Amino acid sequence: MNPLSESMYLVLLALYHEPLHGYGIIKEIENVSGGTYIIAPGTLYAVLNNLQKQHFIETLKQELDSRKKKTYCITDKGRKALNLEFKRYENMVHFTKKLMEKENMKVEGERD
Repeated sequence: MNPLSESMYLVLLALYHEPLHGYGIIKEIENVSGGTYIIAPGTLYAVLNNLQKQHFIETLKQELDSRKKKTYCITDKGRKALNLEFKRYENMVHFTKKLMEKENMKVEGERD
């Protein structure tokens, strides 16, 4: 599996606990990240299309206020991809810490 883009990862994460419509996904990402990550609607819908093509999400249609609004939910394949990507991120952080600690110890040793 290819690594997920940051936007793809965030959308899958937003859908992890419950189905959401597009605006709900945008707000979930914005709220959980404290405003650090903001996905524009144009970007979101391109990401949603990509995730659907890979079968990581499905579209649920529901009627709201006399118009159709799409609600998206994560699939089992999407959950697996999200978990694999999370593990990859954890490994990257672990390796980064190890290398940074090694570098810090080297710098401290040079000061002595």
